[in-house]
Amino acid sequence: MAGGQSDQLGWAGKSLRMLGMVVLVGTLTACGGGQQDETAALDTLTAEQIYKRGELALENKKAKKDEALVYFQEVERLYPYSEWAKRALIMQAFTLHKYKKYEEARIAAQRFLDFYPGDEDAAYASYLLALSYYDQIDEVGRDQGLTYQALQALRVVIEQYPDSEYAKSAMLKFDMAFDHLAAKDMEIGRYYLKRGNYAAAINRFRAVVQDFQTTSHTAEALHRLVEAYLALGLTDEAQTAGAILGYNYQSSPFYDDSFRLLKERGLAPEAKGTNWLSTVYRQMIKGEWL
Repeated sequence: MAGGQSDQLGWAGKSLRMLGMVVLVGTLTACGGGQQDETAALDTLTAEQIYKRGELALENKKAKKDEALVYFQEVERLYPYSEWAKRALIMQAFTLHKYKKYEEARIAAQRFLDFYPGDEDAAYASYLLALSYYDQIDEVGRDQGLTYQALQALRVVIEQYPDSEYAKSAMLKFDMAFDHLAAKDMEIGRYYLKRGNYAAAINRFRAVVQDFQTTSHTAEALHRLVEAYLALGLTDEAQTAGAILGYNYQSSPFYDDSFRLLKERGLAPEAKGTNWLSTVYRQMIKGEWL
């Protein structure tokens, strides 16, 4: 009797396990079928309906990260030559940029420009392409290749779409990227200056004065030139740098520091000699360009 009960319990356990496996397989099949059904269901929707789903997914903070992107891609796949496909492509670029997939965003934006160069959204596509570089500009100490690419792309927006709503923003970002390049030269120049490598430091500060005059770093660059030239005993250059600094940035604390350094050596900020700084002095202050 005991043996019979044991056999029955054993069969009951096996039956329950088998039933559990059947339920599990059924559940997995249903889940997989649900995903397929949802994808298949898009085939029954219009391009506008799928596009609207993408917009809703973008606005829904609880939506999956790539949900909106999938909808916009499906619009383009299912209705490749429609007006909605064009809209979906620009939204792909926007969505990819939003989620910091910058390289993919550039590709989508460039595809839009290639397919629809004369479209009213071409300015926005060009702006998104520029942003994909600009938003990757990292701290000053890193390689500045992306900064140059951002400047080039922003210039395209400014020059090709001057009347667009994106031109003004592009100009502001262009100035900031330009300032970023000057900051890079200043950082390297200060590094060389602290270590007594004056010639290398001068090259960096000279680049800021000559190439980045409109940035916020010019005053300091002129002051550092005063320091470097005085350290080398090149007083004409030091005095001329001080003269330019005094004329354009007299209220700057950098001018006070330069004036003090020159005065300690019995010198004054004035244009002296024939050197690259005297040329800058004539151009900037006297307006003599020849």
